[in-house]
Amino acid sequence: MSATKYIFVTGGVASSLGKGIISSSLAKLLQARGYNVTIQKLDPYLNVDPGTLNPYEHGECYVTDDGAETDLDLGHYERFLGVPTSQSNNVTTGRIYQSVIDKERRGDFLGKTVQIIPHITDEIKRRIKLLGKQGQFDFVITEIGGTVGDIESLPYIESVRQLRYELGTANSLIIHLTLVPYLKASGELKTKPTQHSVKMLLENGVQPDVLVLRTEHELSEDIRRKVALFCNVANDSVIQSIDVSTIYEVPLLMQKEGLDQVVLNKLNIPTNKKVELKPWKEFVEKVKKPEHTVTIGLVGKYVELPDAYKSIVEGFIHGGAVNNTKVNLKYIHSENLTEANVSQELAGLKGILVAPGFGSRGISGKVEAVRFARENNVPFLGICLGMQCAVIEYARNVLGYKDANSVEMSRTTAYPVIDLMEEQKGVTDKGGTMRLGSYPCTVKKESNAYRAYKTTEINERHRHRYEFNNKYFSDFENAGMIPTGINADTNLVEIVEIPTHRWFVGVQFHPEYKSTVLNPHPLFVSFVKAAMEVE
Repeated sequence: MSATKYIFVTGGVASSLGKGIISSSLAKLLQARGYNVTIQKLDPYLNVDPGTLNPYEHGECYVTDDGAETDLDLGHYERFLGVPTSQSNNVTTGRIYQSVIDKERRGDFLGKTVQIIPHITDEIKRRIKLLGKQGQFDFVITEIGGTVGDIESLPYIESVRQLRYELGTANSLIIHLTLVPYLKASGELKTKPTQHSVKMLLENGVQPDVLVLRTEHELSEDIRRKVALFCNVANDSVIQSIDVSTIYEVPLLMQKEGLDQVVLNKLNIPTNKKVELKPWKEFVEKVKKPEHTVTIGLVGKYVELPDAYKSIVEGFIHGGAVNNTKVNLKYIHSENLTEANVSQELAGLKGILVAPGFGSRGISGKVEAVRFARENNVPFLGICLGMQCAVIEYARNVLGYKDANSVEMSRTTAYPVIDLMEEQKGVTDKGGTMRLGSYPCTVKKESNAYRAYKTTEINERHRHRYEFNNKYFSDFENAGMIPTGINADTNLVEIVEIPTHRWFVGVQFHPEYKSTVLNPHPLFVSFVKAAMEVE
């Protein structure tokens, strides 16, 4: 193909229909045909990025190799494609407006009145085409966040309208995802919401080429023809997306529905390349028909919203599949854990993960969870703050430093075993100022980490301000908690382990960000295996 093809995915009727999963599934099918594909997400909120958002507001904040704090959908993109994303793959309205206002302040517009059209839409179009200009992608799939009809989404829809004209129908295509609800009282599937959603798009000058209909029940040919007729699309361009037991089944469902075939036909691209999905199908089979099950506790303070730990949840699915095991996650709110009830609340678990987070709320419960895992020889994985809680617990209960704490929780602690990073001490802004992105780590041999990674040199993604205080390095080492992973450049402790324990690993980084379907993260694979071996 000579020119990069642009595919836009919009949504209507309701939010959370799965635009990210449909985008990822189409991308996977195109990739399986041998094409280079990337996906970007345009988010309509005014935050510059989701880094300062409470997880209850927006779910997990996903971090890329280059240190961008992004929407959790980028995690789906990476897990499906196995290709790293970057800052260019996530654009927010806040970032768009910030860029345009910065240009205005510099005088770039030469005194002109700055308006949504053309200045905001021009900046949106520039960001959309940025990935295509890199020249390495055959397809750029752009997911427009929100729902058609939202005031916030209007500049994006207008930009798509303009781009469709500029790129031409041979180089661009629009997929619209909507809902066909089932009314139980009348026993009917209703297409009117889809019709209204497409009508709204048309009012904005955008005609979709393909409709993907999310449904709980099979769509009859009559319903498909009706939708095609009322929405000005071809019959074969009405695609059913029925509910499935795992999101990883969606690419197979979309292949069966012929979504990739329809897209390639509309873009006049020959479809003689064979689709290679054998490893993917084998993975889905293991997820759907596991030979074993194991129950692992996820201790965190946002457990009411599992999306707050989305990458961790998916990491367990990947690690479980390698072990032919379904991981049943038991969500445990750390605020509800006390010394008095921890044994009862964590009883029967084959593994315990203490999740990342910020602030002092729920910390004592996390520390109690660590203590339970350590004293009862239960396989343990601590991530970021979870690793720091493991250090605090060990200092208090093994080293005897009863007042040990993180400076984040107590500025006056006599034993600051977790301290603010040196380069963070002058930082006052909250957004995008943490240690972010991928950094190297050297792993000691004869450690759980080395046995998992099978190498001494790794790179992992970070998102934190506080670190292990090296002033206490020898105290911990002498008492049996061994730093087994170190950043050679900064001497930052990245991994701690207790060799006398069955499997006890705390990591300062976020392994979940790098776990994908076809390349599961070795720590999750090893942790699940250790949990399976508990009698």
